[in-house]
Amino acid sequence: MTLVLIIFAVFLLMGMPVAFAIGISGFVWFLQHPYLPITIPIQVSLSQVLNFTLLAIPLFILAGNIMNHAGVTSRLMSFASSLIGHKRGGLGQVSAILSTLMGGVSGSSIADAAMETRMLGPEMLKRGYPKGFAVATNVWTSLITPIIPPGIAFIIYGTIGQVSIGRLFAAGIVPGLLLMVAYMFAIAISAKNLGLKPEKEKHSPASEVIKALGSSIWAVIFPVLLLLGLRTGIFTPSEVGSFAVIYGLVLGFFVHREMSIKSFFMQTLDDSLSDVGSVMYIIAMSQIFGYGLVWEKTPEKLAEFLLNITTNPYLLMLMIVLFLVFAGLFIDATALILMLTSVLLPVARKVGLDPVHFGLVFIVAAAMGNQTPPVGASMYAGCSILGASVEEYTKASLPFFVATVAVIIVIMVFPQLVLFLPNLLFK
Repeated sequence: MTLVLIIFAVFLLMGMPVAFAIGISGFVWFLQHPYLPITIPIQVSLSQVLNFTLLAIPLFILAGNIMNHAGVTSRLMSFASSLIGHKRGGLGQVSAILSTLMGGVSGSSIADAAMETRMLGPEMLKRGYPKGFAVATNVWTSLITPIIPPGIAFIIYGTIGQVSIGRLFAAGIVPGLLLMVAYMFAIAISAKNLGLKPEKEKHSPASEVIKALGSSIWAVIFPVLLLLGLRTGIFTPSEVGSFAVIYGLVLGFFVHREMSIKSFFMQTLDDSLSDVGSVMYIIAMSQIFGYGLVWEKTPEKLAEFLLNITTNPYLLMLMIVLFLVFAGLFIDATALILMLTSVLLPVARKVGLDPVHFGLVFIVAAAMGNQTPPVGASMYAGCSILGASVEEYTKASLPFFVATVAVIIVIMVFPQLVLFLPNLLFK
């Protein structure tokens, strides 16, 4: 397995797409074991993507793209602006609230980073925001989006680890809100140091806020409807994805009336096919890699290694978080969750950690990889749109990195912040 890991690392350093790096290095393991049928890599990759629970992933991706083309995003941005536009660094504050609201719509950090950078970035530059800070704001706040339900990472983690997806959805709400508050503080401090002015001179009147809320209410209540559907047993995780698609189509065609048949087929489905293909291909290739890990008993060996160091659950979780932050510098967040859930979750269970609590810490720490150089997908999406250099982005990212680490520490030390909503809704 050592040779396989070296090949995987070399491919990543060469800039190879992570799905190909995982798949090819995993196939090398099979070449080292010629007594195994060569058909196994094909079988295990296909069996994973045919998992019925994972059907929720393409459905939620489609639902997110439908809502992005259905006028939902612009209405949520108007609502966020009416709430916080009067604060220093107002457009940055709008980005934090918009990402939180988009969590119930998109579920994708990369899509949210690209969308908000396109929408808010040019206006930020007009108002004197440095390029690096403008990109860092929109990219880091997009980390909130996959944490607020329905996050795709929860579906992957829950499916692999046999953890309730409904409980994971509910558990993401408080950490998502904590991230929003932490980023708003980081934006306010940075904006003050940069001398940036508020977007609006005064508070928006209550009538304006209520009007903006009314126009976006169907998007705002969407996560609530998802949780209620799961809690009452009306939907399974796969079925709730179908509901999300129908809900988005009704908003686009009949409520907001901003979607046409042509835009649905030419834009929405086109974007969705690209997004679904990339995610599901990583899932398929990770199974080839994961087969070798299980055959070599890597999870058991890693568990024994970690437990020999410490059995203290907090120290163990801290070690895992540090490893995930480092690994996220080089490996896509989705790939990390796919490869490491079956390895790390048994270790967490052995020391008495709640799988939902551990899952939230694990997912937030892994998801940071989309924001951090040198391979962060969200980072590159934002930098390419505004033409900012990675150096500018990295310098402006420090306050956001500190804010994210602070939230991870808080939810590590106080598990009830994560668990009280799942325990309340899913007894």
